Amino acid sequence: MGFASTKQKCQDWFTQQWAIFWGKRIDPLAVPWLLGPVGSLGVIADNFVEGIAEQEGLVVERNATGQGLIPSMQDLQLPEAEFARLSPAIVDFYENTGRYRLAFRVQWNPWFKIFGKLVNALFSHRIGQLTIPSNRTAGSEQINSELITLTDPGTGKVKYTVWYRTFQSTGQVLYSGVYSTCTLPSGEVCVKAVFPLPNGNATVLLSPSVGPDGGLRLASSGKKFGDPGFYFVLTDAKGQLWSQYIRSFRDQLDVRCYEGNLRAEQTLTLWHRCVLRFHYSIHLAGQEAAGSTLPKLDREGIG
Repeated sequence: MGFASTKQKCQDWFTQQWAIFWGKRIDPLAVPWLLGPVGSLGVIADNFVEGIAEQEGLVVERNATGQGLIPSMQDLQLPEAEFARLSPAIVDFYENTGRYRLAFRVQWNPWFKIFGKLVNALFSHRIGQLTIPSNRTAGSEQINSELITLTDPGTGKVKYTVWYRTFQSTGQVLYSGVYSTCTLPSGEVCVKAVFPLPNGNATVLLSPSVGPDGGLRLASSGKKFGDPGFYFVLTDAKGQLWSQYIRSFRDQLDVRCYEGNLRAEQTLTLWHRCVLRFHYSIHLAGQEAAGSTLPKLDREGIG
C-alpha cells in the first residue's frame, strides 16, 4: 500500500491516505480519460494555472470572453435526435461561456449542513477551492466568472479551459475547475471537470442527455470504476498515482431555457439522499436585468 506525503497539513494527509486505502493504484497510461491537473501544497485558487503553463510550455489567456467550456457541443457525440432538440441558448452558453454571468442560491438539507461547514473550515477556506456557502442569504449571490485558457503555441489549440469562479461580494473562491470532454472505456463521451487539490484532484465525469423540452442534463451516476461519477485522484509520497471512485456521491445538473432566460439546478446526493441544491440564473453580460433574479425559495432546506 502507498503512503501520502507527510510534508503537508495533517487533515490533507488523512484524507489522501483514506483515498489510498479505499482506492487503487492506477497506471497513467491506462486511464487517459481520468488524468488531469493536480495542485501543489498551499492555496489552490488559480495558482496552478501558471505552473501548468510553465511545465507544458503553454500560453495563458485570462478573461477569455470568446471561449467556452466546450469548444463545440458536437464533441459530446449526442444521438442525432437529441442534439436536434437541444436548446440553441444552451449550446451558446457552453460554446461561449466567457460571455455569460451567473447568480446562484444554495438550498441545504439541514441534516448535511454541518458537514458543509466542517469541510469549509478544514479545507475549502484554507486552500481556496470548492467553497460552498453554508449560511442562508436573503437574495441570490452574484458570481464573478472568468475563463482562463492554456493554449499550445505550436498548434494554436486550447489544451485546458479553466473556469475560475469567485463570490462577487467577497472575492472568495467558489470553484476553480478545468473543463473538457473525455471518452470512457465504454466509448461514452462525458463532460469532465477537474478540481485541483493538494497533491491531487477531484474529478467529476458527467454523462450528457437531452430532455424532451430541449434541456441538457449532465449526470455523474455510475456503478464502477470507469463509469461516469466522482473520483479522487492523488499522488503519493513516491509519485505513484492512486484513485478512488466514490459511487455513493452523485452530481446532477439540469440546464433549461425559460422564456429566453437560462436556469440551472444542480443537485448533489450522498447515499441517494439529497445533500444540497444550487439554483443558477445564467445571462449574457450586460443583460443582467433580463434574468439575474432567482425566485425566492419557500423553505430553509430540503429533505
